[in-house]
Amino acid sequence: MEPKHMRPDDGRVVPTFAWQALRGQPLTVAGDGRQTRSLCHVDDTVRGILAVAGSGLAGPLNIGNPDEATVLQFAERIIALSGSPSGIEYVPLPGTTRDSGVRISRWPPACSAGGLRSRGATGSLRRWPGSPPGWRRARG
Repeated sequence: MEPKHMRPDDGRVVPTFAWQALRGQPLTVAGDGRQTRSLCHVDDTVRGILAVAGSGLAGPLNIGNPDEATVLQFAERIIALSGSPSGIEYVPLPGTTRDSGVRISRWPPACSAGGLRSRGATGSLRRWPGSPPGWRRARG
């Protein structure tokens, strides 16, 4: 059974890379991988929404994590954390969009991108049906 919270076709970096790693497939990095992303743990997202709800601010607001990493760094980290034999495959860069939200600077997120490991995401990187024979997740 496939987990519902990690659909491989939804276009998000972490679920896409995790599914590819779990299947021993190459992680597909668009372009040269230097485009950046940030992860925002659900705890921080909820705190940010609550902070904005009582603030009187209007318009698009970015409550995301200000700590960014390159897509290539995320791919390398997921391969390392999962213990997958996957490599990295570079594919053409599709059209991209940028957020136009105003960053909120009064509340720092409590979880960093290192939360891939510290918040238990590695527990999601385990062997599922369809994983390559002999594949084991990383320990630690």
